Amino acid sequence: MSARGARLGKMKETAAEVTELQGLLDAAYARSTEHLRNIITDPRRLDAGELVRVLTGMCTLNLATVTARGEPRISAVDGHFLHGRWVFTTSGSAAKARQLKARSAASISYVDGERIGVFSHGQVEFLTAEHPDFAEIEEHLTNHYGSSPSSWGDDIVYCRLQPSWMVGYAFDKTAVLKDT
Repeated sequence: MSARGARLGKMKETAAEVTELQGLLDAAYARSTEHLRNIITDPRRLDAGELVRVLTGMCTLNLATVTARGEPRISAVDGHFLHGRWVFTTSGSAAKARQLKARSAASISYVDGERIGVFSHGQVEFLTAEHPDFAEIEEHLTNHYGSSPSSWGDDIVYCRLQPSWMVGYAFDKTAVLKDT
């Protein structure tokens, strides 16, 4: 058993992490606009347990950052949902990495057509080898890709979004959950 505690099935999240994620989802939904709540109705809203079931493996994420002049920028990253947080790597020399180092606020979306959508806002933290969660993230990514992202270049950075707002949507929840 890891230091994070008992795991739920094949998911990485502990029961406490799922509970924390559910609190975040509920609070975000409660302060969302009427427009969003008209689209993401209760029958289409994914709860924390459902999100951790469907967000396995690599998800191509849309990552939005902001330039020094306040201009939005969007790019794609390979993302992994681990312990209720999005994790991704990139080159430290990439524009997105420079922008996030200067301004850590970011938005991330994962959209698979009308099937599923997950939208998150928060602060990106950079994880170094000294961070207590780094080894587990490195192991997960190495198992997924067959090599360590650290071996892909001289300046690979590991990032994790600490979300302050998140909602999950599935047009047909029954079909999405049947696949998990």
